[in-house]
Parts: sequence; structure tokens; C-alpha cells
Amino acid sequence: MATIRTLLNLGRAGTLPTVWSNCLAGWWLGGHENTGDLPFLFAGTTFLYLGGAFLNDAFDADYDKEYRRTRPIPAGAISPQTAWRWGLALLVSGAVLLFVPGAATGGLGLALVLFILLYDALHRLFPFSPVLLGICRFFLYTIGAAAAAHEVTGWSIWCGLALAAYVTGVGIFLRWERTAKPPDYWPVALLAVPILLALLIDNGEYRGSGLLLSAIVALWILRALRQFFWSLEPSFAQTVSDLQAGIVFVDWLAAADGPRPLSAIFIGLFLATLALQRVFPVR
Repeated sequence: MATIRTLLNLGRAGTLPTVWSNCLAGWWLGGHENTGDLPFLFAGTTFLYLGGAFLNDAFDADYDKEYRRTRPIPAGAISPQTAWRWGLALLVSGAVLLFVPGAATGGLGLALVLFILLYDALHRLFPFSPVLLGICRFFLYTIGAAAAAHEVTGWSIWCGLALAAYVTGVGIFLRWERTAKPPDYWPVALLAVPILLALLIDNGEYRGSGLLLSAIVALWILRALRQFFWSLEPSFAQTVSDLQAGIVFVDWLAAADGPRPLSAIFIGLFLATLALQRVFPVR
């Protein structure tokens, strides 16, 4: 019987709070309100994230047996069959829960399931598979927006695309970390897309908060990249871990016009990500 710790390790719980921050930002950009649907939104996307992570390891069982023997399946903590069953059950449960807020969230949830499966099945074969990761995060924004009062708005789409660019950049660094490929500088441009978008669209009374949050995102990115490019002993895993935690800052930047309680929630999700990453590190 798999333990809770094994399941959370298999589900890559270290970055789970970033899923919630994605949904929260999308919900805010979609006009917020409809708070009664938030439990179904968060539960459904949580199940989809965990299910996708379980199936990722199930697809990678042979690869992990040779190259990543500490992962739960090759370590013998859980069988591939159990991972398949858990993963599929979570995907189905998550998709069903997302139909509770409405047909729009449910339909977008099914589209997200498709891209989750595409990534899990193809990421070892497709050199640009990080793009699929970015698309998955984009759908989290639109699902969050669809559960809100105004549903999917232009703001949620543009900010979702900016997040997708950032996550694609993080995925490229993650791919390098796992293959020991020498890094290039060009993915840094993808990490900067949310900042560039904020500089273009934040104006009026939100200009100040947008600039402040842009600076926070930029400084956090530089802090993470310092360990990758400018260290005598590069820590690729730490860089990827920090960039993943930075997803919460990107979401906070997207909701720059939000009230202080919303900002406090984003800060809490960022701290929760850092804490969980210490227990379930990137590897």
C-alpha cells in the first residue's frame, strides 16, 4: 500500500500551490465573484495536476529505472499498475468536478486533460515538449476565468499566454537539468514575457503596483539564474525549483489590481511552494 508521502512525491506536490495560484489569477481576471464555485475549481484542477504527475511517472517507468532510480516506481515504493490506476482515476475525477461550475469550465478541463496526456506521452520524444507544459498552464488560467463572473476575458487570455511563455522557459531549463545539456541564454527571453506584458498593459492607478511586482518577478528570476549561469558550481535543480516557485509571482503580477487580501494569498502560496519544495524537491 502506497503511503501518503509516496503519493505526494509521485504527484510532485512541491509545485502544487502554483496550480492554485494559476486558478486564482485566472478567476480574478475573469471578474472573480462566483466564490461558491471555487472549491470545485481548486479540487478539480488539483486532481488533474496530480493525475498528470502520476501518469508522467507511469509513462517514464522504463526511463526512470535506468536514469532516476530514486523516483517512487523504480524505487519500489509503488507499482506502475497502481500509478496508472491512480493517475487515470484522478484525471476522470478532476474533469467531472470541473463540470460543476459550468459547461465552459468542464469543456476547458477536458482540453487540459488532452494536453496533459500529450505531454506525458511525448515529452521524452518531442524536443519542444515544454511548449505543452506552457499550454497546460494557459488552460488553468482560462478554467479559472470561466468559473468567474465574466468568464474568459481578453485579460485572462493575454496573461495566460504570458504565463505559458514563462512556464515553457522553465520547462526548457528543466529539460536541460535532466539531460545535462549545456545551457543557452535564449529561454531567458521567455521568462521575461510576463514582465513585458505588465509594462504594456498596466496603467493608471495600477501602474505603481505593476512596476513593483514586475521588479519582484525580475529579481526572483535573476536570483534563480545566478545559480545556473554565474556560479562556479551550478545548481541546475535549485534554479529550476526557484523558477517554478516564481510562477506564483507571475500570477500575482497578473492580478496586480487585486486587493491586499488577494496579495496575501499569493504570498502564502509562494511560501507554501518553497516549504513543499524542501520536502518534495525537483528531481
